[in-house]
Amino acid sequence: MPIIFGPVNSRRFGKSLGIDLSPSKKQCNFDCLYCELKPAKTMGAYEDVVSVDEVMEALNGVLAQHQDIDALTVTANGEPTLYPYLSELMDKINRVKGDIKTLILSNASTINNPDIQEALMKFDTVKLSLDCATPRCLKRLDRANKGIDVESIKEGMLSFREKFLNSLIIEILMVSGINDTKEEIEALNSYLLKLKPTRIDIGTIDRPPAYPVEGLSYEEILERSTWFDATLPIYIAHRQKVLAKASSYSKDDILETIKKRPLTPEDIEVLFDTQSKERLKILVKEEEIKVETYSDYDFFVRYS
Repeated sequence: MPIIFGPVNSRRFGKSLGIDLSPSKKQCNFDCLYCELKPAKTMGAYEDVVSVDEVMEALNGVLAQHQDIDALTVTANGEPTLYPYLSELMDKINRVKGDIKTLILSNASTINNPDIQEALMKFDTVKLSLDCATPRCLKRLDRANKGIDVESIKEGMLSFREKFLNSLIIEILMVSGINDTKEEIEALNSYLLKLKPTRIDIGTIDRPPAYPVEGLSYEEILERSTWFDATLPIYIAHRQKVLAKASSYSKDDILETIKKRPLTPEDIEVLFDTQSKERLKILVKEEEIKVETYSDYDFFVRYS
């Protein structure tokens, strides 16, 4: 039940350690069609909770081994803001992180909760998903748990934005035929003009999804980006190599890291030292890891 995974090659945040607040299983209040985790029943609270002390013990152990980390990315097999001790955890992380930046990846479902906002204020960067600005789209694409309302999410984001002075990034993941239409983008555009986030990342499916849905080509994303107001700070997300110092991964490190996040050959080239690459070759030969191609990218993935 590893809590810390990586380092991983983040597209935009450098060499990052992941902190998984739900290491035992998927615990989420969304069941997004594009999720890279297997489908699971949505829930409103964690059923299995690791303690703050367990998280900090694991983090301190890994930080002692890796001295060149750029970011600590708080995430989960599911939604990290459902973790009941998030605020307390961030107090402790901020005492030990030094110059390392902290980032959380959230689906924004709980952003209207004042306690959640208080916890998020303790991060250097908050990245919130906003795939949809209409109820119909949220129901179709993100398949939210009962009681989650898109208008509440939007209201919560606006109130949080008023007091959060650090970087607020909005991520829109476009799925063909669902949230890439004129109607949905017009709704997103109107709202984002009010929100005024630091940056808006527009991307698409580039890892095997939970359900049979399709992503968009780069050209299609580029076209959709022109449907937004020109004043919005839109960034078209695409895979890029991050220059980082290669690290040593044990067999178990490789298996757990690839379980959490499938890696491309480019990721391996950047992150793995020579010995780790040899260990990966052995794992492939022993059929513990295989290569799958999705959307023109090869990924090293765990055998099911």
